[in-house]
Amino acid sequence: MTDRAVDPSPTHSEPIRAHASGPGSGGPPGALDPTLERWRLVLGAPGSSCLGGQRMSAEARARDAALDWLYGRDEDLDRREIRTGEAGPSEVATVDWLDEINRLFPKETIERLQRDAVERYEIFDVVTDPDVLRRVEPNPALLRAVLRTKHLMNPEVLALARQLVETVVRQLVEKLATEVRQAFSGTRLRRPSQFKQARNFDVTRTIRKNLGHYRPEERRLFIESPYFISRARRHLDQWQVVLLVDQSGSMTASVIHSAVTAACLWGLPGVRTHLVAFDTDVVDLTSDIDDPVELLMKVQLGGGTDIARAVHYAAQLIEQPRRCIVVLITDFYEGGDDAGLVRIVRDLVSQGTRVLGLAALDEQANPSYDRETAQRLADVGASVGAMTPGELANFVAETVGG
Repeated sequence: MTDRAVDPSPTHSEPIRAHASGPGSGGPPGALDPTLERWRLVLGAPGSSCLGGQRMSAEARARDAALDWLYGRDEDLDRREIRTGEAGPSEVATVDWLDEINRLFPKETIERLQRDAVERYEIFDVVTDPDVLRRVEPNPALLRAVLRTKHLMNPEVLALARQLVETVVRQLVEKLATEVRQAFSGTRLRRPSQFKQARNFDVTRTIRKNLGHYRPEERRLFIESPYFISRARRHLDQWQVVLLVDQSGSMTASVIHSAVTAACLWGLPGVRTHLVAFDTDVVDLTSDIDDPVELLMKVQLGGGTDIARAVHYAAQLIEQPRRCIVVLITDFYEGGDDAGLVRIVRDLVSQGTRVLGLAALDEQANPSYDRETAQRLADVGASVGAMTPGELANFVAETVGG
């Protein structure tokens, strides 16, 4: 049975807000228990028996129809012989379905339904129909769909899609910019200061130096000598950060967050950032790094993967090997020269370059990758893992300021 974007638990933010309520819940006598109604919506038509012959409210029936429009097209229902009633979704237009879910469900559920529509069932007119684009609330799932389908769009639709891209990217940049500022504010010289300001109070040193004044019977530490720090900014030598981004279809989320991360790192003191996208070809996007919207609209997702070629290009950009971080963002499925990839990564590490291989760069940091290739790179000195954009910013800040 297909998973529906409905939470049956009444303790969570509920997409189901049925008016009916069950016995003992304060609703009209004989009304349908809302928990049973929620479970019926989760289970679909096969769960009708849980209602005990009672009828759902009009609002719940409308929700059920909206869910069936999407999840009723799941081929697994036929394979498992659990489909009942009409086969597949009704002939409701996508734009009408979007109007219905916006009327019937809360924002979190709407975003989940839209994401399933474009990513699970490939209903691309969610982002290629101008009437639909004018109605949808921009969110990251729709941004990913736009990047995958923009080559199908005529100029009118592309202009509307770009507005969606701008909105979502602006939200991502605003969020990450705060994390980047916090990360780089840590690259400061902490030294004793005679200026006694509360914001510069050194808690750790003060406690350590005053432990002799602890009174166990009172469970109190008396402070005789408070300590403070200076926050004078440390001189930062110039570092290069080269972001190599695999633009194969499976890496869409990482491409988006790489563009946003590069934009936030651009112009920071002590950091010079490059952004390079690759499949079987290599495209240097550094000239557009300060405009992530334009950058993403230029990215061409899909195609093969030649990681070795991309890393070789990055090696040519390096000016001071010991002051360079190469961040390779890929699923590690190499379609080019495996041995050559390992060899060039080994050479970079041996000359003092930090090589960081990321199987995912997104808000969830859930990697899906070729573990064998990743392990071979780790064996020659690369650091391999998955990070959120904020974690990458912290890694860069600590390396640059260390």
